[in-house]
Amino acid sequence: MIAVADIEVDGALTGDELNSLFHAAWPGHRDTDFGPVLARSLLRVTARRAGRLVGYVNVVGDGGVHAFLLDTTVHPDERRAGLGVALVRAAADAARERGAHWLHVDHEPHLVGFHERCGFRPTAAGLMALNGD
Repeated sequence: MIAVADIEVDGALTGDELNSLFHAAWPGHRDTDFGPVLARSLLRVTARRAGRLVGYVNVVGDGGVHAFLLDTTVHPDERRAGLGVALVRAAADAARERGAHWLHVDHEPHLVGFHERCGFRPTAAGLMALNGD
């Protein structure tokens, strides 16, 4: 497991940093204005190595006991070393501290093992595409 000293909850973060990380991690990413996303976050967790953003996860809440994990992202150079699990666990701890009782996540089938390592258990869920996809 990697050292987690560079993980921070709600640390300083810019849209340019997020766009740079997402370009590296997600093929086809288009520059995004992250202001509205971050403004609606319950919390966000970042990971930095030598000051460079290398990991990110966003948590949004329903204003009650439910929180939702979104956009778990680790730079390709940092993958398979435990950073993603450390980010999600830090997000879970922070969400609990802010009153959440449940942390939800949706994911594709190939990510089941990762989310189980984070502490999630499988449940049935539904998904409706609202943009026609």
